[in-house]
Amino acid sequence: MKKALIVALAGATLVSLTACGIGKDPLAADGGGSSDGAIVVGSADFPESQLIATIYAEALRANGIDVTEKLNIGSREVYVPAIRDGSIDLLPEYSGALLQYLDSATTATASDEVTEQIKAKLPAGLIALEPSPAEDKDVLAVRQETADEYSLETIEDLVPHAGELTLGGPPEWKTRENGVAGLKDRYGLTFKEFLALDAGGPLTLNALLSGQIEVADVFSTDPAMRSENLVALEDTKHLFLAENITPIINENKAGDDVRAVLADVSAALTTEDLIAMNERVADLEDMGDIAREWLQDKGLAS
Repeated sequence: MKKALIVALAGATLVSLTACGIGKDPLAADGGGSSDGAIVVGSADFPESQLIATIYAEALRANGIDVTEKLNIGSREVYVPAIRDGSIDLLPEYSGALLQYLDSATTATASDEVTEQIKAKLPAGLIALEPSPAEDKDVLAVRQETADEYSLETIEDLVPHAGELTLGGPPEWKTRENGVAGLKDRYGLTFKEFLALDAGGPLTLNALLSGQIEVADVFSTDPAMRSENLVALEDTKHLFLAENITPIINENKAGDDVRAVLADVSAALTTEDLIAMNERVADLEDMGDIAREWLQDKGLAS
């Protein structure tokens, strides 16, 4: 990766950390939850999730709905319990990854199928609202030279070579079904080593581009896929499910006005929008500014 992009991505993460206080527990910032009836919008601990959560928050504010933000909470293993106990009320989810968290044995792959199973398996009190056509999937990516060296086009092509290669990804990937466990169970892949880094962020990308790892879990909407000429290996056995952006909300905060605002946001958001906005985040533009400009461009805020 070009040095400037590494610094930008790292800076974007730092900005997000600073927004909730470095070294602080974002769930404890206000003692948990909101005592004044405001909708508490949360996010995972990577920039795109924080950006989408900011879009939700700004859209609700533009429609006169009281909102507070608790971003950068952590991985799904942290924020799902947080929304269940009311520490947060609303967050953006990725449909397939959420379904595999709820049911590791699911065989669903298509968007509609995944959405229906999520609705059936969410804990009582939580609702999945209308998903967006926008999608950001986990992909296994390699450098172009690695793809050429091993003739890699699909994940299955890694089978004879995995023992020579190091895989990098977020720490929770070590046990997740849509991670190391699933790669072994579904594809028969056993890598030389798994290196715990971050969720498709600067650590993972830098390790991939520097040769510290040869295979990486990255996100399909990451600008580096294009700028660094990375190769996404085709998931022929559908380990990675459809990953439509889906608002998850506590039932007691899901009034008709809230549902309508979030439905408009979901309908307007596209995968191309995510790629373009992610590039701006990597350039250290303010997420609030990006969110408000997108809403205005879509006619969802004045």
